[in-house]
Amino acid sequence: MSTGNTAFLDDNNTPERKELFGHPIGLYVLFFTEMWERFSYYGMRALFVLYLTSLSTGDNPGLGWTDVDALKLYGWYTMLVYVASIPGGILADRVFGQKKAVLIGGILLVIGHSVLAVEAMWAWYSGLAFIIAGVGMLKPNISTMVGGLYKQGDIRRDKGFTIFYIGINIGAFLSSLIVGYVGETYGWHYGFGLAGIGMTLGLIQYLAGQKHLVGVGDYFKKSKSKEELEALDKPLTSIEWDRIKVLLVSFILVIFFWGAFEQAGGLMNLYAESNTNRMFMGWEIPTSWFQSLNAFFIIVLGSSVALYWAKRKLQGKLSTSLFKMIVGLIIMGTGFFFMSAASLEFERTGSSAMYWLVLAYLFHTVGELCLSPVALSYITKLAPMKYGAIIMGVYFAITGLGNKLAGLLGESASTFGELTIFTGIAISCIIVGLLVLAVRKPLERLTHGVEDQES
Repeated sequence: MSTGNTAFLDDNNTPERKELFGHPIGLYVLFFTEMWERFSYYGMRALFVLYLTSLSTGDNPGLGWTDVDALKLYGWYTMLVYVASIPGGILADRVFGQKKAVLIGGILLVIGHSVLAVEAMWAWYSGLAFIIAGVGMLKPNISTMVGGLYKQGDIRRDKGFTIFYIGINIGAFLSSLIVGYVGETYGWHYGFGLAGIGMTLGLIQYLAGQKHLVGVGDYFKKSKSKEELEALDKPLTSIEWDRIKVLLVSFILVIFFWGAFEQAGGLMNLYAESNTNRMFMGWEIPTSWFQSLNAFFIIVLGSSVALYWAKRKLQGKLSTSLFKMIVGLIIMGTGFFFMSAASLEFERTGSSAMYWLVLAYLFHTVGELCLSPVALSYITKLAPMKYGAIIMGVYFAITGLGNKLAGLLGESASTFGELTIFTGIAISCIIVGLLVLAVRKPLERLTHGVEDQES
């Protein structure tokens, strides 16, 4: 049966799908679409503050902005990219359906990244606007579609999101190396244009794979089931409201996580540029390449972390989604102590070793694997069907607020110093994680056993 948002349907309404490596083939269609979208986005992100702060004269001139002004715009941009997911989710649930919304988002992204290849200020701001709109349409809806490939209670769902997440980070890894190198070496706008080519490939691949996405992400009013249409018109039940409450509390973890994690593209990026000894065997490593570490670790560790949690679940050990997210925040926060050590070394010697950045990104990655793909999966388990994409949009908007918080924290380093900011982030994340851990059990009771029957 062709249904609407199949992310939230029961076993009887979810169509059987052809599989590859134990997962629906449609997962890999979405995997590669998101891979190229993230190639374009993270390629742009790797160059963003470097382009703004680069001197306006020389072989590869930038805009010559101060670090503070660059981080301020970075914070607004990364916030708006994700806040746009709310209208993107609403339009999908009420007008287009997720499948068509992803297509529209892809087209807007191709336009945006292509415009950035033009060397003019009008092109810079116009390109950012198109990218914000494009990510807002694509990001929440493609994630919701991943959930729609699995039946309720299917334990493969979390691992499916982790596989999807690896696709995100293959794109991020390649873009940091390729787009970052091209932008820093040959010209910033060549890098921006290359990001647009990547998104074009993703769009072509998405269109070619539509036969594997039948019944996923359609506009829900196309459903031919009278029961489903009636359910969509009914008010939310008390159980559905309880589950929404749990999601809203879990979003507290999300804000703090991304407020800390997104120092990668801002303060940590500038720290690598100015304070880190990047010489390796007589060659200076490009600053933007450090952005690839997180993606590299996700590709290497992603399946192992997902398998670890799946085994705990099957062994009857504590492995709820909320618990994973708490652990993820604490691990990620701990990684900032390595940046504190780097700052102490810089104060002592005038330079800090690269391995501090490597260790920080390693801990950040393990924390991310415990929180981010799990949060996406958690939403598809708890969100009511008719509000699926909207709530996913709220999640990404919360991510955007975390990004804005990251920008504000990065800006404050000019006043308080990197050591204070890095150490404060570490302590704050650990404290918030422990506080939510203290109320985990009553919160999980409000899910009404949504994860109890996974198999």
